[in-house]
Amino acid sequence: MSTPVTPNVSHCEAREELAHKALRFLTAGSVDDGKSTLIGRLLFDSRAILADQLDALEKRAAGAPIDLSLLTDGLEAEREQGITIDVAYRYFATKTRKFIIADAPGHEQYTRNMVTAAAGSDAAVVLVDITKIDWKSRKGDEHVPLLPQTRRHSLLANLLRVPSIVFAVNKLDAIEQDTETAFNNVKASLEAFAEKAGINSKGVVPVSALRGDNVTTPSANWAWYKGPTLLQVLEELPVTDERHDGALLHPVQYVTRDSVGEGEANAPLSVSGTGHQYRTFWGRIAHGGVKAGDEVQIFPSGQTAIVAEVRHSAQVVDQCEAGQSAGIVLDRQVDISRGDWIHTPGSIKPTDSFTATLAWLDTEPAVVGRKYWVRHGNRWVQARISSIDHRLDIHTLMDIDAHELAVNEIGRVQIQTQQPLPVEPYLDNRVGGALIVVDPTTNRTSGALLVKAA
Repeated sequence: MSTPVTPNVSHCEAREELAHKALRFLTAGSVDDGKSTLIGRLLFDSRAILADQLDALEKRAAGAPIDLSLLTDGLEAEREQGITIDVAYRYFATKTRKFIIADAPGHEQYTRNMVTAAAGSDAAVVLVDITKIDWKSRKGDEHVPLLPQTRRHSLLANLLRVPSIVFAVNKLDAIEQDTETAFNNVKASLEAFAEKAGINSKGVVPVSALRGDNVTTPSANWAWYKGPTLLQVLEELPVTDERHDGALLHPVQYVTRDSVGEGEANAPLSVSGTGHQYRTFWGRIAHGGVKAGDEVQIFPSGQTAIVAEVRHSAQVVDQCEAGQSAGIVLDRQVDISRGDWIHTPGSIKPTDSFTATLAWLDTEPAVVGRKYWVRHGNRWVQARISSIDHRLDIHTLMDIDAHELAVNEIGRVQIQTQQPLPVEPYLDNRVGGALIVVDPTTNRTSGALLVKAA
């Protein structure tokens, strides 16, 4: 009996799949701004908490109001210290949308974890604890000062090309009177900061994560606020979608080898006869699309081939596009391994020197001339910082001279790699324009590189 042919997934179905992607967003901000409590409130109000979890929280509370922050603080050290250390991911859904939340730590020591969460997010909710801000100090057109971590996390999210940033002014329930004035003063500062920094702010929303005001339902305590709830804002945000038109760029993450069995009807067109083997090159497409019949080129070998078949989720498909995980089968045997790139012929311009924004995350400073390992896609090469142009002052947003970058500092640098890489400006593509820096001595992830220009 012949093996049934796996049905093809149409191009329209693939686009529909992308259109229904869950919104991935992170919560960021300073320590104790209420990030974990906010996520707990979203999970609680959307009924995304399992019964045994709720029972455990109620028993721990012993009759007092339950601590919703414990829903994301899973590490013992987090529960002991009352802070978030690692990134916690949670899932919930409303009638109109699905969400994946990343609860990022607020402490400066764990900024690297926040960067990790931001790198794959469609949006960021930056919490601002109004009880830590001297909102009464505003005079005339002056703006009240914001916390350093509020500014740093907003800038990092913006540098990492998180397309939508929402400011949530939290703990308004702790202000006994003049809540409208307090919110408006802080809102004016946030809007001025966002405009100056070039941040795409999607709104400033007043909330009380502890009490539930304006998180999922409008507050009955703030008659002066007529805008949307935080959840309503999130439901309207777009997901990140890399460009589908233009040239293909496909990083090879792993390679599978499959054999054609007797009577198998679903073998690639490039393979004939029983016992033959073919290889499938898997990875998430960075930009463009791929379909059977396309001519492709391999980096770094430069060899060319024709696409015999495209696979997605164990099915043969007509086409795959940016953002989808795809398996590419070629019409002939080509030497390809993890770390290589499959691309449209002539579409990339490999270089061993480029300008980048460097977000430094290591306690050992970044210094000119020292060698590091960098990872681009799935490829590792040695590199060094050939020069540091300047660093960013997060308070004034001015560029200042620098000869090194300390932990949590951001600067513009020149990078020299041992081998050419097919880098692209990060503003054009998040995959082709991003690299991580690893210290070869300690193996710590030391920084994140965002390419500005090759």
